[in-house]
Amino acid sequence: MNRIAVLFLILSTNAQAFVGPKVVSYRCPSTEIQAKKDDVVQQRAFAVGTFVEFHEKKRVHVGKITSAEHKSNGGARYSVDSEGKHYSIADKAIDYAIPCPTSPAQANKLFHEFEEAQHASDKEIQSKLDISPELLEMAWEEAEEDESHTLTPNSLVELVHSHAACAIEKYMAWKLLKSDMAHVFFKDLKDHGRIVAFRAKTRKAVDAAKETFCKNHQDDDFCYV
Repeated sequence: MNRIAVLFLILSTNAQAFVGPKVVSYRCPSTEIQAKKDDVVQQRAFAVGTFVEFHEKKRVHVGKITSAEHKSNGGARYSVDSEGKHYSIADKAIDYAIPCPTSPAQANKLFHEFEEAQHASDKEIQSKLDISPELLEMAWEEAEEDESHTLTPNSLVELVHSHAACAIEKYMAWKLLKSDMAHVFFKDLKDHGRIVAFRAKTRKAVDAAKETFCKNHQDDDFCYV
């Protein structure tokens, strides 16, 4: 049994069930943007029906892609439904995407959980994932020793809980790894402008980052460990 498994047995707590308002029914079309045969290299686009977290005017939303198109320069652009409001956004505005299940019941459940997780605080995400700062620090130690020095949301869940992450666990782990506390140990790795993985910092960098973090978060339990 590895160190994380041992500590998890000591620190684990019951995850809180998602509770939230009823959401509208979602059906998930499999339509994707068809690339035109011309000289413009077209950006790979998300399928219509995909659930996305996106930003506009410094606000973060979750919604469902209802239509998509390629512009003349090859870039993708989407119409997104979020709580009954419609947004027209560029591909670069999408921060995270989840494929929509084919079953309407499963799609409703996943989108409901997606909304709840998007609004959850860092502490609530830690609780729902059963990943404490101590477990995250041990995950950093494992990543630091690994040749790639990288950690993905899925590999974090696998490392701590010894099972493959479901879609909503991946999203919550992604949010956790983007938190201020997680940035003590990891820095973001991006692909086409989106954060997709996290690289373990050096021990010296972690010590300095923890000192800075605790100056600004003096009441955080992490700073008393």
